[in-house]
Amino acid sequence: MDYLPIFFRIDQQPCLVVGGGHIAKRKVSLLLKAKAHVTVIAPTILPELQDLVLKQGGQIIEAPYQTSCLEGQRLVIAATDNDQLNQQVFADCEARHIPVNVVDAPDLCRFIFPSIIDRSPIVIAISSSGQSPVLARLLRTRLESMIPAAYGQLAAFVGKFRKQVQATLPDTSVRRAFWEKELQGRFAELVYNGRTDEAEKHLQQALLAKPTSAGEVYLVGAGPGDPDLLTFRALRLMQQADVVVYDRLVSQPILDLCRRDADMVYVGKARANHAVAQEDINDLLVRLAQEGKRVCRLKGGDPFIFGRGGEEIEELAEAGIPFQVVPGITAASGCSAYAGIPLTHRDYAQSVRFVTGHLKDGTPNLPWSELIHERQTLVLYMGLVGLEEISKQLIAHGMRPEMPVALVSHGTRPNQQVVIGEIHNIAEKVAESGIHAPTLTIIGEVVKLQDKLAWFGKD
Repeated sequence: MDYLPIFFRIDQQPCLVVGGGHIAKRKVSLLLKAKAHVTVIAPTILPELQDLVLKQGGQIIEAPYQTSCLEGQRLVIAATDNDQLNQQVFADCEARHIPVNVVDAPDLCRFIFPSIIDRSPIVIAISSSGQSPVLARLLRTRLESMIPAAYGQLAAFVGKFRKQVQATLPDTSVRRAFWEKELQGRFAELVYNGRTDEAEKHLQQALLAKPTSAGEVYLVGAGPGDPDLLTFRALRLMQQADVVVYDRLVSQPILDLCRRDADMVYVGKARANHAVAQEDINDLLVRLAQEGKRVCRLKGGDPFIFGRGGEEIEELAEAGIPFQVVPGITAASGCSAYAGIPLTHRDYAQSVRFVTGHLKDGTPNLPWSELIHERQTLVLYMGLVGLEEISKQLIAHGMRPEMPVALVSHGTRPNQQVVIGEIHNIAEKVAESGIHAPTLTIIGEVVKLQDKLAWFGKD
């Protein structure tokens, strides 16, 4: 982050604005909305700006800027068209450790103003770190259309009962689950419709029921790496889980979307290097749920395609643990699409087959004869280490040596790489490229389309 996003309480605090024009007026309006005590100093000040400040009990000084005006100020805004003066205000504030903003000069700002969605007491701030204010405003416009004004009413109403709920439900996880249920149910709808008496009665009755924390496991497919490929449901569950148990293949941008205060537990497994054995992962999920935790089991790709998700929910079912399964975009779909390789095509392949490159003992022990079809696309998961042996076996069982092959490394991510070859030389080309797992191998005539259809990473 280029800036730390914070909310500054300036209620009745002295704030100085240097400048008396229209830009200064916009900044003054924001300060006054936050109930600041505003002083404006400039040789010439717009009459409407003077009226605005004086009506709110502020101060107008029609005079050139003086360093002495900084005495006691909580923050300062320079909104003039005089570059030399703006630089002086910035330097003076820096010397006194006063937060300062010079309008339209990011290098002279200790803080910047975001685009704001005001649903007080809910306030949402959007910033481009000063790089593209127009883009920030476009995002604000889009979000404003999705966030009802009634959200502010709901937040204010909830605030009245916060202490009561906290006293009745001292357990943090129970209280969080209570609010999440009520804020997405009938209670919220009653507040939105202005039926506050009914909403209060509903809330009191819900509290009398003395809710308890019930553990649950969400088996969530995180997709191949690009966070834009997450489903809405996956994102919602990721953001309400108390604990996130995640694999090696889950990318950092996706982990960043999980609830900030959730406990993060790494159980990643690489070939011949299991951080946590699968049996221990199964036991961990059961134990956490039995403790009343909501657990997000976050797995790369789709949990039911070579993700051992079936083994995990078998254990949960036997223990009587409630669970949900959220499919994810599997690597075959995501990586092939981003590499520009359709898995099926009327002219090249009428079927597709997914196989794993190694089994429990780590060897590529596959039904080789069944894999040899001229008009079929073969997709190999986890086949990088055994690629040379896999290629030899396919040729030995009848695949022509010139069959096109693509190996996609870190598919759908910014560092995605694609190596193209033929089955007889792909292992050599991959070795020369120096690419690393995770990888996906695509074998079939559809690979010929890659050069024409590839789009990811192009300008």
